[in-house]
Amino acid sequence: MTDISKKARLAVTMPKLSHYGGAEAFAWRLSEALAKRGHDVDFICARCDGEPPEGVTPIVLGRFGVFRFVKVLWFAYAAEKALKKGDYDLVFGMGKTVSQDILRIGGGPQSKFWELSKQAWPKGFARSFKMLRRRCSPANWAIHCLDKVRMRRTPCIIAVSHLVRDWIVEAHPHLNVTDIDIVYNRPDLSRFSPLGEQERLRLRSAFGIKDDQVVIATAATNFALKGVRHLVAMLARLPENFVLHVAGGRNPDKYIRQAKEFGVEHRVRFLGRVDDMPAFYRAADIFILATFYDACSNAVLEAMACGCKSLSSRLNGSAYFLPERWIFPDPADVPAMAELVLQVSGEERPGPLEWPEDVVSGLEPFIEMIENRLVGK
Repeated sequence: MTDISKKARLAVTMPKLSHYGGAEAFAWRLSEALAKRGHDVDFICARCDGEPPEGVTPIVLGRFGVFRFVKVLWFAYAAEKALKKGDYDLVFGMGKTVSQDILRIGGGPQSKFWELSKQAWPKGFARSFKMLRRRCSPANWAIHCLDKVRMRRTPCIIAVSHLVRDWIVEAHPHLNVTDIDIVYNRPDLSRFSPLGEQERLRLRSAFGIKDDQVVIATAATNFALKGVRHLVAMLARLPENFVLHVAGGRNPDKYIRQAKEFGVEHRVRFLGRVDDMPAFYRAADIFILATFYDACSNAVLEAMACGCKSLSSRLNGSAYFLPERWIFPDPADVPAMAELVLQVSGEERPGPLEWPEDVVSGLEPFIEMIENRLVGK
């Protein structure tokens, strides 16, 4: 870690200051770490949920307008004014803002998202209507334009995976792969770790899991994007003792009806929000992410760290860490997924996750980058 004698005036920009959400939690921890190193840290946001980290000052810009596109443009405009007024030594951007010295990209370009994610919806009216709504959305076009501007104006761009880097370069041809650094998310291995077999059996019993059941687990906020429809269809191709547990999401009614049509409704549990995710992973036999688009799924890495066999589609940045045999190319290929799950179910559970030392990851590289740039100014 760089040791600098000059403590700087820094800004972190993101629409929401909060503990919850992957990107939000990262921004929270980064701003907290920078404040602990003695820097004067402002967090420029539209809203602040709860108390900020110690030493971090929220600059709350509020929300303006009824429509989403107005809110998007308002935050970009108001953040720009706040940054000029603050006269910061360095700005770390995580939102759709025009100006920053370092920009962390937690998701790919909108054009790539549109291209890949449309496969998550059934062919026909459902897919066509979804794509029409997206392309007619003023908010989406506002984000698309802001993306083009910030990609040209930001001197240091960091992607959360090799996959995101490649998507960015494809969408913005003026950039090369060498223009973008990669820093992966790293799970908290002190929190996400495997249990001994006896403890795990007791946990499964407490969850009402039968001894002979093979628990397939997935976690999703957007059920369509994360392929829950295809996982329910997959379950119908597996033996009766295979069950599916789904953490997260909102309204599962459509998928419950689908499970009834396949005759597997008694084998599917929609758990809603799960506060104890380590226990969720530890109780499962196989974690699967049938995603059509994921920059770098934390869930896949967390499940693997808990000793759970983890399968993923290739359209997920954190598949980078999985054995090739646990990666499948097409999340809509139900027979192939069923065959892979059946095959992997016979494998031994993996041991503790050994994080590769040659992969740049976690919070420390960002602090290093920030302080190196401060030294160079």
